[in-house]
Amino acid sequence: MLQNIFTLIIETVASVLGGVLLLRFWIQAVRVRPPQQLAHFIFTLSDWMVRPMRRLLPGFSGYDWASLLCAALVAVLCILLELGVRSALNASLIFSLSALLFFQWIFYGLIALLIVEAIFSWVNPQAPLAPFVRALNEPLLRPLRRVIPLIGNVDLSPLAALILLRIVHQLVIYLIMSLA
Repeated sequence: MLQNIFTLIIETVASVLGGVLLLRFWIQAVRVRPPQQLAHFIFTLSDWMVRPMRRLLPGFSGYDWASLLCAALVAVLCILLELGVRSALNASLIFSLSALLFFQWIFYGLIALLIVEAIFSWVNPQAPLAPFVRALNEPLLRPLRRVIPLIGNVDLSPLAALILLRIVHQLVIYLIMSLA
């Protein structure tokens, strides 16, 4: 029982921190300026980890590699703590589960952004965060919009993106598990 509570706390803290680090990477990769309050939250929560990492791995080619590496390290630390609690430390298991967790954060984050954009488009397209979310999704949806035409003024590219993300997610899970 105590192990499950500890695991829940570890997973929650790691998921929030890993998600913020991945969002920080994606914001800079897409070159989108977040709303002030959101930017303050993201940078306050992640600067303690990203700034020292930038000394080792400075950003180049317009990407914040330190944020991405920090997210991967959070995934490894999360798995190490969870397996340590269960006394099941094993190098290949740590690597496999860390990679799986890291990629799940990426896929679920992208899926969440697509769902939030869909909700904004239905409920309040003029919401203050709507342009920010739309800009974050644009690199995913732009190639699909070239291929998938509007059907009755309905954009089906987010649905296609969701399906493609789920397919890629399943492939990544299969690859990681087959390497383990």
